[in-house]
Formats: sequence, structure tokens, C-alpha cells
Amino acid sequence: MSSDDERDEKELDLTSPEVVTKYKSAAEIVNKALQVVLSECKPKAKIVDICEKGDAFIKEQTGSMYKNAKKKIDRGVAFPTCVSVNNTVGHFSPLASDETLLEEGDMLKIDMGCHIDGFIALVAHTHVLQEGPVTGRKADVIAAANTAAEVALRLVRPGKKNHAVTEAIQKVAEAYDCKIVEGVISHQMKQNVIDGSKCFLSVSTPETRVDDAEFLENEVYAIDIVASTGDGKPKLLDEKQTTVYKKDADVNYQLKMKASRFIFSEIKENFPHMPFTARSLEEKRARLGLVECVNHGHLLPYPVLYEKPGDFVAQIKFTVLLMPNGSDRITSHSLQELQPTKTVDDPEIKGWLALAIKKKKGGGKKKKAKKAGEKGETSTEAEPMETSSNAQE
Repeated sequence: MSSDDERDEKELDLTSPEVVTKYKSAAEIVNKALQVVLSECKPKAKIVDICEKGDAFIKEQTGSMYKNAKKKIDRGVAFPTCVSVNNTVGHFSPLASDETLLEEGDMLKIDMGCHIDGFIALVAHTHVLQEGPVTGRKADVIAAANTAAEVALRLVRPGKKNHAVTEAIQKVAEAYDCKIVEGVISHQMKQNVIDGSKCFLSVSTPETRVDDAEFLENEVYAIDIVASTGDGKPKLLDEKQTTVYKKDADVNYQLKMKASRFIFSEIKENFPHMPFTARSLEEKRARLGLVECVNHGHLLPYPVLYEKPGDFVAQIKFTVLLMPNGSDRITSHSLQELQPTKTVDDPEIKGWLALAIKKKKGGGKKKKAKKAGEKGETSTEAEPMETSSNAQE
């Protein structure tokens, strides 16, 4: 490898201040976009309109950046806005013709992503469409997902193993009498790579296995926790609802249909690395061409899965940078007030929640840091988001 290649390789991770800035800029935009989407979530609002507004905001904000850069810097939506309600697990980003509306009391999972120069910030948040505190099983499942995310934030750190995180996440869900949804994977992210091979499961099953791995300094992860009041084994009800896809760069099959070739060339040009929604394509040709592209592996679908009617599903996803001075959670949103029916008394879970996120500086601050951790640990049960804010202060 030449010294130029080595320098390029080195500049692609968090040792480069420019890379850190791009991650944080993408995070700032997607956090604001989430706020915009939440403000649009009202009873009788059309889901497709909300999704469109989320994506449009990200495109508008990123479009004004790096305009005068010498080299063209790709930027925009890294994951299309999805709004999935109640027992829908995720990836619901319908076509323009869809008439699905939000209703009072719906539990919404909002999932979205932004990238600048291929450096990706993802976020997902759960919100119940109601005034006042969230109670009962809805509160339990949001608290389960959020507390599991807080524990994962403290265990995804250099020197720790991925399987330890999986076990901890399951233990938290059980404390709230909830299940972690099967098949959800938290991936390492790199430039233009949203689903790196280094990853961990939220729940291990005989069908899903990942390689043992150790987290390292200067890595970036999207930690994705999905919890359910049901059995956590979601089903695909209707393939036609799948609208989010990602191009698989490793497949070289020659497509037969003209419509497929047309659509695939459009995808290669506009979405070479990031997931996209079929709404972004020329719709009539897309319907014909997408089927062949998926059947022959050119496109990886993100299916819309469902738990049983009456079940509630909550999702918390955030992006974390494993910096030399500790973990930096760059995407998040505060939760509504929760009044869960369960409290976390397990000393092991409390111990995880009391771990500091940032490395302690000097001798004089050690006591103060511990107190902040203890405060966060207590508040996690009733108001889970306080753990994060206290520990990060």
C-alpha cells in the first residue's frame, strides 16, 4: 500500500477530526429532522406525507452544505423516514397512493438517517400520540427498549465483546416483562457502509448467529433496540408493503426485463450505497422492475413485519462514536413521561446503568462522576432518558 493509500485509509475513521465533524453534522440534521417529523405526527395525519416531509428536510439541510467543496461530496438521506404504528415492527414508508392515517393513542416508531460524504447518523424514536404520561404496557415496552439502549451504550466500548451486550439487552427486556424482537441487528458503520460485518444481535436465536467480535476505539455503531409486549417473533403479512431497499454491490446477475434494467441504472446512479424508498423511483416502472431486482439479489428488501394485533412494539436506535475519551452518543430524542408498571430492581442492570460513558478526568472529579451515575441509575426506571442526559453531562 502506498503512503497516499495509507493516509486515505487513516482519514476514513474517527482519528480524523474532519470525519468526526461529518458524523456530528449528519447527527445534528437527523436530530432536527426527527423533531420536524414528530411535530407533524397528529391524529388523522397521512403517514406518507410525514415520511416525505422527513426526507425533504434532510435533503434541504444537507443540500446547503459543502456546496463549494473542490470534490463533489455526496450527502442526503441515509435511511428513508419510516413511521410504523403499534404492532408494526418497522420499515413502513408507504407509496404516495397509500391512505394510512395516524390515530389518537397510536404508538409510533420513527426511523430515519442522514449522511454527509457517506458518514452516517441514524436515529429511531418511539412516541405515543396522546396528551399526558404514557402508562401501562405501552410505558413498559418503551422503558424496556430505552433502558436496554442505555445499557448497550455503556457496554459497547473498546475491549468489550459483542455477545455480552446481547445477553444484557435480553435481561433488561425480561425485567419489564417484554421480549426483544428477533432478527434486529446493531451494525458497525463506516464510510458508505450502513451495515458493516461487525455487529451484535439484540436477541440470539438458533436461526440467527453473528461472529464473536470485540469493540475497538474509533469505531462507529448504530445501536438498534426493538422491544415488544408480544412474543418478539414478527411475521411478514404482505410483501407488497415493502418499499425500502438497498443495492447489493456483490451481485452481478444480468437483468432480463427492460423495466428492471431501467430502474436498476436509476438506483445505481442515485442510491449506490444507502437504502432508499420506492417512492423515489419512477413509480410505474419501479413496480415492474423491482421484483426482478429483488428475486436475483440485486436489491436487499427491508420488509414490513408485524407482531400480533394488540401487541405494542417500541424502538430506540442511536449512533455512537467510540472516541478515545469515551462513548459519544450523537443521535437521540427525549421521551415522553413514562409510568411503567414494572421497576428495575436487578443489581446487575443497576450496575450497568451506573457505568460512566465518558472516561473520568483527574482525581478530583471521580466522586462527582460516581454520583451522577447513581442519580441516573435511579431515574432510569421511571424516566429512562434521564440516565443518558445525566451520565453525559
